[in-house]
Amino acid sequence: MRRREFITLLGGAAAWPLAASAQQPTMPVVGCVIPGAVDQSRVAAFRKGLGEMGYAEGQNVMVEYHWMEGPLDRVAEVIADLVRRRVAVIITVGNANIAVAAKAATPTIPILFLMGDDPVKLGLVKSLARPGGNATGTNFFFSEVVGKRLALLHQLVPKAVRVAALVASAYGSGNDPNLPVVQEAARGIGLQIQVVEASTSDEIDAAFATFARERPDALFVGPSAFFASRRAQLVTLAARDGIPAAYPSRDYVDAGGLMSYGANVDEGYQLVGLYTGSILKGAKPADLPVVQATKFEFVINMQTARTLGVTVPPSVVALADEVIE
Repeated sequence: MRRREFITLLGGAAAWPLAASAQQPTMPVVGCVIPGAVDQSRVAAFRKGLGEMGYAEGQNVMVEYHWMEGPLDRVAEVIADLVRRRVAVIITVGNANIAVAAKAATPTIPILFLMGDDPVKLGLVKSLARPGGNATGTNFFFSEVVGKRLALLHQLVPKAVRVAALVASAYGSGNDPNLPVVQEAARGIGLQIQVVEASTSDEIDAAFATFARERPDALFVGPSAFFASRRAQLVTLAARDGIPAAYPSRDYVDAGGLMSYGANVDEGYQLVGLYTGSILKGAKPADLPVVQATKFEFVINMQTARTLGVTVPPSVVALADEVIE
């Protein structure tokens, strides 16, 4: 869906009647459940979307951010509290298990998700075009791009054979849905994958201690809201240890990472902000189509490449959407 069409849709939705307005507080409350540490760039993008719909935190809407670093064992408790207080909207980010838990907890409170898993297969919506229930949101289909990201890393560092894959253990040991895609793609191009999991900043440090001992040729960082919130730590450690790394979104490269291939995640947060404002004005999630990422960026940081001693082939430069000098 093009952004102009999306905003036009929201403009029309704004006139729809507000369901159960008598039960809403004077200032509606929006609850956000997000894996990882506080990430101000994501918050700013979400607020931008809200602002485009005429909402400002503390003025005509209250937003609660529940940042959850580490295992997600408190998710059920947090969601149960949001449901008990009958918040206006529940927003879930990243890990699909959070969205599934929210959907199981309430059939009526609007749920907005931002994730890479397939919401139809998970039972969150009936279809992308017509969700049909109380959930909708933004979908990146990360699993469809992780294979290409690994292939681009291989083109950038063609001599790499042993690649470490850092994945989010918040899904449960070995259950990151992107992992089978990475492993299959690795077999297709003759790479050996060493999987390391992490769900806290200390576990990231421990992962890099493992890399320092075992010296992989390159690093593949899986998509994760938690990893995104710790991107400065990841980029700093990769630079310290001299490991060429591929990341899921350009903000890692802006922070000094070598390369990324993926959707613009901040834009996803902004679109969730737009949908939040639309629902607060009366739109129904059942009628709001799931917005899919349609543009994927390949970004290379040439300064980092030079620091790592990586010679970027002209053929790879030609593929890049942006080269940061």
